[in-house]
Amino acid sequence: MQDPVRVVVADDHPVILFGAEQALLKFPGLQVVARARQSTELIKVLQTIACDVLVTDLAMPGGQYGDGLPLIGYLRRNFPNLPIVVLTMLENAALLKRLSELGVTSVVNKSDDLSHIGLAVQHVSRNLEYMSPSVKASLDALRMNAGGKNDEVMLSKRELEVVRLFVSGMTIKEISEQLNRSIKTISTQKNTAMRKLGIERDSELFQYAQSNGLLNLSSHSTDATGGVS
Repeated sequence: MQDPVRVVVADDHPVILFGAEQALLKFPGLQVVARARQSTELIKVLQTIACDVLVTDLAMPGGQYGDGLPLIGYLRRNFPNLPIVVLTMLENAALLKRLSELGVTSVVNKSDDLSHIGLAVQHVSRNLEYMSPSVKASLDALRMNAGGKNDEVMLSKRELEVVRLFVSGMTIKEISEQLNRSIKTISTQKNTAMRKLGIERDSELFQYAQSNGLLNLSSHSTDATGGVS
């Protein structure tokens, strides 16, 4: 008899945590061995409990190891052989691209049926890629819009500066005064950055900034791609 696939589930929302676990239990051969609510708990679990696959929320603030892409980067460096299924509400092109660059081969959108979490675990446990339907649709749209190009999402130094200040809570007017640029210039740089990132609404920009570590600059250094090094 084949050994069960041991799964750790991490999410800061109890309802999602419970729902994900229940969804996984419907799949024969999958066993939830531990749960975590933030990164401190998660790293402790991974250091003490053997598991085969990690299912983790992307936005999970509060722990000492951060969340979003900085946390995924930490996990990839310290647990390089552990397959990761990322849960998220975000679908923007830059985020999906960064996750792929970090070695994440499975992303499940929380708006899709929770059964996709189990399907994702089954796939990554066999070294196969799996994207839930809405994530796959976003990737397909990205490829179509790119027209076959595979260029890096690259923000200029000034665009990144404007995004950082905007997500910190400053208005366009306040940013223009601080940087000594016109309001029109600041607005254009912000809009250009959003277009490059595949983001249409300010709320998505805040979510992207959180996931990419831009809301916690004191503990992470950022490069010109808006990524964390």
